[in-house]
Amino acid sequence: MNSFILMAEIIQQPQLRYTPDNQLQIAEMLVQFPGPKPEDPPEHLKVIGWGNLAVEIHDKYHEGDRVIIEGRLGMNTLERDGIKEKRAEMTAQKIYSLGANAMSSVPASRTISEPAQIRDIAPSTVPSNVVPLGSRNRSSSSAPGGANRTSNSDWNSHQSPNSESDRPSSSSKEADNPDYDPIPF
Repeated sequence: MNSFILMAEIIQQPQLRYTPDNQLQIAEMLVQFPGPKPEDPPEHLKVIGWGNLAVEIHDKYHEGDRVIIEGRLGMNTLERDGIKEKRAEMTAQKIYSLGANAMSSVPASRTISEPAQIRDIAPSTVPSNVVPLGSRNRSSSSAPGGANRTSNSDWNSHQSPNSESDRPSSSSKEADNPDYDPIPF
């Protein structure tokens, strides 16, 4: 599946045109987004929208707007002066407008040495059905159903609450079910 999401700035006014039989609208625009490294120049990409989305792009979006675009990425081969060039092109499926300063608040790139900041959430805001991270990370000696098993023999020696010996013999449907999984989650 080819799915591509891009946050970018429109640098060329969207142009509306029609297919040769005048049945379908096509909007084309050029967008730019930050390069992979902060010192790299911005990258440019051609974006195309079809049908009703093309009309929406032409009517609502203008040069300088910041947008999030969902779509798919494709490669086109062009021949210019006898030389073949490959160019990336995005076919838009959805487009969302951002505020005027949205791009400036997002870092251009993040390195491995800069881990993402994780906000602390007050306990009162956590829903009651959320299991805290690490609560299932017990050693195999602390609980019979522990998540950190060291060998297959640990799995074989453990009897889950739904093991064969605890199951009533009259429930043959459950015993014959090939999807039965003895792991107690």
